[in-house]
Amino acid sequence: MTAPGWKRWVTGFVLALWAATPAIAGEVTVAVASNFLNPLKQLIQEFQHQSGHRVRTVSGSTGKLYVQILHGAPFDVFLAGDSTRPRLLEKDGQAVAGTRFTYARGKIVLWSADPLRIGADGKNLLRRRNFNHLALANPKTAPYGKAAVTALQRLNLWETLSPVIVQGENIGQTFQFVATGNAEVGLVALSQVMDPRLNIKGSRWLVPEDLYDAIDQDAVLLTRGKSNPAARAFLKFLQSGRARNILKSYGYGLK
Repeated sequence: MTAPGWKRWVTGFVLALWAATPAIAGEVTVAVASNFLNPLKQLIQEFQHQSGHRVRTVSGSTGKLYVQILHGAPFDVFLAGDSTRPRLLEKDGQAVAGTRFTYARGKIVLWSADPLRIGADGKNLLRRRNFNHLALANPKTAPYGKAAVTALQRLNLWETLSPVIVQGENIGQTFQFVATGNAEVGLVALSQVMDPRLNIKGSRWLVPEDLYDAIDQDAVLLTRGKSNPAARAFLKFLQSGRARNILKSYGYGLK
């Protein structure tokens, strides 16, 4: 090969290698509501493979994450369990206007690790109260806990069941109460018992959606992530067809 030919070959090889290499990898820190942590892990695998960016996560109840953001926590993206807190952050200038969208609609389910405990109509089980503990998330900080309380109130069972209720700090802890048998039944997120990778057993009753207000879960770009390409890329991926298919597999509704 002549010298000019060699140079052209090297130049072409370098250009091809550059074109096949993702843009310089960045990192995005995502604050995520506990109900969405497992689906997010699957989404992150896809996103990191496609983009080359890295994702760090911090999970907790929506209310506690919201307070952390107000106090300057170093998060780029907020995946809340409701629409209220992202809207407030946007209003207060803590989030970038125009970036908020609903990424999923959550559902609650009455679940027991015992496959024989809950029948076709969970209302009967709740009315009979033949259990010692009913777990639900703290309604002050966890949207799924608030939805659970609303459902019990609309069933006129709140006062009857209050003595046997145990509260988890977030929906993740609430699920663990039931999974470990510390509570015989619990009102948890449908996504937790439908996790396609865990093969969750037990019995469940899907709570009718007219018994609680819609759990619209909003995502928003926080001001810290405004100039972070990885943060914007992640939010774009979250709206993709592939991401939406993953969410459907966990039982989430989509708007």
